Amino acid sequence: MKGKLIIFSAPSGSGKTTIVRHLLNKYSSQLAFSVSACTRPRREYEVDGKDYYFLSIDDFRQRIANQEFAEWEEVYAGNYYGTLKAEIQRLWNEGKHVVFDVDVKGGLKLKEAYEKNALAVFVKVSSEKEIERRLGGRGTETEKTLATRLAKVRYELSFEHEFDTVVINDNLEDALQEAENLIEEFIKA
Repeated sequence: MKGKLIIFSAPSGSGKTTIVRHLLNKYSSQLAFSVSACTRPRREYEVDGKDYYFLSIDDFRQRIANQEFAEWEEVYAGNYYGTLKAEIQRLWNEGKHVVFDVDVKGGLKLKEAYEKNALAVFVKVSSEKEIERRLGGRGTETEKTLATRLAKVRYELSFEHEFDTVVINDNLEDALQEAENLIEEFIKA
């Protein structure tokens, strides 16, 4: 089966992960989550192959050279993240469509690579104040890290027009319903 790719990208605090989890749960017989590869150290509670494929920097770079990635990026110096083509194929071989929860640049690279077989969805909230409230409510941000994240949010919002569609997540139930409608339409096409 040549399946489809459903890509969710969004600035921090927009709720894309909540939407993706909901869709994976509701459409578990049709959708599967793409596990990314990375070079950052594995956290104690993480499982290789479930949370990420944890690779050494040398292995990651060799896979780049071998063109094994559908998309990749050096997010921070020495910290690479990417999507292995083999991961997409593995899920297609299981008869599933592949769902992604990726950053904006990664989402656009996937859309470019898979064109009509990919639906690129940009998730956002309608106000920066709401994003600030959500990020602040997590209790994980200092004033400095919050300012950095908000600057990145503004940058990521500038790519909204490059996505196939936008889901505004001001009301979670409405956003979930809109995402369900998009999935059902795209899978049928």
